[in-house]
Amino acid sequence: MSMPHDTFECGHTLEELSLYLDTGEFADPPHLESCPECRTGLDSLRRLSVAGNELFASDVAAAGSGTDEWMKNILANLALELRPGRTIPLRSDHPADTLSETEGAVIALVRSVADNLPGAVAGRVKLDGDVTVPGEPVTVRVDLAVLFGRHLMDSAASLRQDVADALARHTELNIAAIDITITDVIDAPREEQ
Repeated sequence: MSMPHDTFECGHTLEELSLYLDTGEFADPPHLESCPECRTGLDSLRRLSVAGNELFASDVAAAGSGTDEWMKNILANLALELRPGRTIPLRSDHPADTLSETEGAVIALVRSVADNLPGAVAGRVKLDGDVTVPGEPVTVRVDLAVLFGRHLMDSAASLRQDVADALARHTELNIAAIDITITDVIDAPREEQ
């Protein structure tokens, strides 16, 4: 839901500015050159992004060199998935309300469901389709690393059902498909004897 404090006096919002930084899309690009509030907002969002990237790089360095390719991919995709992404409109019972959720929030939901699957770790999570248009078909794509010894088809089927349930409960998206790709098999740690 849009809150009044998110809107500048010029009528634009931080969400619009964030989307502009992510995609380069803005309804009135010349406005950004002339509006001091929007320019200040963009500068603040850029500084926040730099600080976030520095913290992320620090966390990656603290985690070690990461020789496993799947771990490197997960960390790289997390940086992209932390952005709000596209705005997904939601229905409202009151015509004056503007309700929405972000693509980033939906991706985080899918990732949390995947990460609760025993013996599995989510890699890349992506929403394909125009989520900004209500009712348009959307395909959810999840890359998954599974612990050695787990039945791959059971893991994929279980995750597909859990993701479908969570999306039906927390979104209004028209989910056309949930594609699970097993991208890696994780070797279980061996106990020293």
